Amino acid sequence: MTNCRNSNILARCMTASLALTPLLALAQPAEPANNVLTMVADVPMPGPAVRFDYQSFDAVNGRLYIAHMNADQLVVFDTTKREVVANLDGFKRVHGVFAAPEVHRLFASATGDHQVIAVDTQTLKIVGKAGPIDYPDGLAYAPREKKVFVSDEHGGVDAVIDATRNSLLTKIPLGGGAGNTVYDSVSGHILVAVRGVNQLVVIDPATNKILGRYTLPGIENPHGIALDVADHVAFAAGEENHSLAVVDLNAMKVLSTYEVGDDPDVLAFDPGLKRLYVSAESGTVTIFQYGRRKLALLGSFNMPHAHTVAVDPQTHLVYFPLENIDGHPLLRIMRPTGRN
Repeated sequence: MTNCRNSNILARCMTASLALTPLLALAQPAEPANNVLTMVADVPMPGPAVRFDYQSFDAVNGRLYIAHMNADQLVVFDTTKREVVANLDGFKRVHGVFAAPEVHRLFASATGDHQVIAVDTQTLKIVGKAGPIDYPDGLAYAPREKKVFVSDEHGGVDAVIDATRNSLLTKIPLGGGAGNTVYDSVSGHILVAVRGVNQLVVIDPATNKILGRYTLPGIENPHGIALDVADHVAFAAGEENHSLAVVDLNAMKVLSTYEVGDDPDVLAFDPGLKRLYVSAESGTVTIFQYGRRKLALLGSFNMPHAHTVAVDPQTHLVYFPLENIDGHPLLRIMRPTGRN
């Protein structure tokens, strides 16, 4: 993930954003989530007040796994009890995390060790490591093939890991920097946002071959991706021009583009409420309502360090790990306003 921007890049971002069509104006920061989200709880997190990164929600077991990147730790949070049940060491500069409850596995990108680590979710013990991978970041799991696909942000490849043997199988050249990698359960394919060339790349997990490369007009340096499986669309965010695209995954074309906060990072989609949450490095959280294959802005607000977000599809609660609030890390839990 890109954590900073110089003034020249920021200037290009502002210029590029003017070219988005259609362009949805970003609402000004307002009181709590512009009345879209309501505070539920602030839960203290273990470890130092340093950066968090990706999260993975395990709806089967009611757990939220959180990468505490600069603490080299994985936090295991029980969403029913609203308490931390474990804080795992040994994950140097952990970025990506992905839970596969069907095989009782958690996969984490130990970027500082250039490896992907496999954890048994029943014992919370490390059971395997695979690499080397230059800069492992986002992760996706293909259940039929039992493979993990890994965004190598600096290496310009998507690395493929055999999840049963915890071994590196191959590296797929992407032609640019790897943004997020996700699994599309409708097509059974892997989707990768590719920076530099501004493409969405489709991979067949059975053959580890690229099936197609699709340009994302209006998106500069795509990174974060979320899917609406029911409508078979993707939401892809452009880091460099604070933009967001709705992509038809059947026709593989951009339907519309929108403006979000500076340097959008992690996206989360609530399939029940059809709400999309876009968190940005700038701390801006933008909330959209999806319907009729387009987005409507519900509101936006600013919250320090809120660059990563997760949502519980059953309770609709939204989770923001915040690295430093009054000198301590915490997990802020919010709910859509008007829902108990």
